[in-house]
Amino acid sequence: VQLQACGGGLVQPGGSLRLSCAASGSILTYNVMGWYRQAPGKQREFVADITSRGVINYADSVKGRFTIASGNAKNTVYLQMNSLKPEDTAVYYCNGGVYIYDGTLRTFWGQGTQVTVSS
Repeated sequence: VQLQACGGGLVQPGGSLRLSCAASGSILTYNVMGWYRQAPGKQREFVADITSRGVINYADSVKGRFTIASGNAKNTVYLQMNSLKPEDTAVYYCNGGVYIYDGTLRTFWGQGTQVTVSS
């Protein structure tokens, strides 16, 4: 099972980026998928997640600016990030609670994608 994350980059303050995360491999479906981030010198923190039933959670720091949604492609989620601030700069990691081929629920992490907000 792999979680493939992409979409990071360099953007000016106030700009937008969209991250995507796709789960692939011997999986049945996901239970919850979401994003965490880690800024230099700080601990990894929760950003947002979405369950397979559409329940969504956001960190207070991103509410009203970020939107998480499931994609049309199976086991894919997107994170639309608007009104980006320099403090959003971090490596963003995709995280997923996935039901693998034997019905077991397992947690996986994707590789990080760098988001830099700077003028």
